[in-house]
Amino acid sequence: MQVQNISQSMEVLDLRTYRDLQYVRNTESLMKGLDSRLKVAAESQKSLNAKSFQELKDKMTELLPLMPVLDQYKSDTRLIVHLKEEVRNLSGSLLAIQEEMGAYDYEELQQRVLMLEARLHACMQKLGCGKLTGVSNPITIRASGSRFGSWMTDTMTPSSDSRVWYMDGYYKGRRVLEFRTLNDFVTGQNFVQHLLPHPWAGTGHVVFNGSLYYNKYQSNIAVKYHFRSRSVLVQRSLAGAGYNNTFPYSWGGFSDIDFMVDESGLWAVYTTNQNAGNIVVSRVDPQTLEVLRSWDTGYPKRSAGESFMICGTLYVTNSHLAGAKIYFAYYTNTSSYEYTDIPFHNQYSHISMLDYNPRERVLYTWNNGHQVIYNVTLFHVIKTSGEL
Repeated sequence: MQVQNISQSMEVLDLRTYRDLQYVRNTESLMKGLDSRLKVAAESQKSLNAKSFQELKDKMTELLPLMPVLDQYKSDTRLIVHLKEEVRNLSGSLLAIQEEMGAYDYEELQQRVLMLEARLHACMQKLGCGKLTGVSNPITIRASGSRFGSWMTDTMTPSSDSRVWYMDGYYKGRRVLEFRTLNDFVTGQNFVQHLLPHPWAGTGHVVFNGSLYYNKYQSNIAVKYHFRSRSVLVQRSLAGAGYNNTFPYSWGGFSDIDFMVDESGLWAVYTTNQNAGNIVVSRVDPQTLEVLRSWDTGYPKRSAGESFMICGTLYVTNSHLAGAKIYFAYYTNTSSYEYTDIPFHNQYSHISMLDYNPRERVLYTWNNGHQVIYNVTLFHVIKTSGEL
């Protein structure tokens, strides 16, 4: 059990490292070009005229998105150090149990194992969970499709599964493209098509453990579509949830019901007449689509640009246009909220989809016909073994 959990933690870092390494490789030619220009400028000051200086500035601007990638490497390095320390403590405890096995009965031994598992789980949470404190500059993956749409990877699969799903448009759509890898998505090659039995509404779809969760057009019905069997496994009405642009985000687009996944599972964000148009956050059973528990955040949904969940916290942007920021956070673990001021660079000025992927720890965005990702910075509270 412990080895499996450690492996899952390592997969998170492995996936981030692979994705960021690809981005670094893509900037290699820019860096070489910049280095060449600097060498020429060093050899002859006269060669650095106004035009050459502007070219150097432009190349530096193109390299700016590399900075948050490097910052994330440093952050992950610190987390790995803490992870190693916890694993070292765990190994020592296991050795102590091995030496003392003759002194404990089965039930006592089982309790000690459970305590050790709890410590390891807490260690994993340090690596994957925390409070959002920053969002990187945007990294554009591809420019394709219409102004509105959604794209995503599965939030709960091994790192070896890098399929990408692509859904162009915000209503009446039924065509889902499944790309084999992120590279294939960038080039538009090697994909299969799924034709949904029911059209979708909005862009608040999510892929979770091999299934697509989406809102059925002209209804408040949630649909779970399984890709492998190409069939609907279950559908259920979200009682009282508004639909058909009754309670959308500020950009409209039938965005009444928004599905999302974080470290703790599947969520639905919507609102009802009973909640006076304020955002409702509901935990949803991924097997039955039954609502397990709901929270009234008190934030008017029509005033929200978009929203996403991280570690049981709903983060809300105050606009879908340029100048947006992450303005509001609702904590489901304490049923409390606070206003935030986290800068969020809306590069293409019209966001119609924004979702967090806990497996990769990035935000996926559809921004005015561009598919964009953002790295996130989470504040981790590192507890000592005595506090666990």
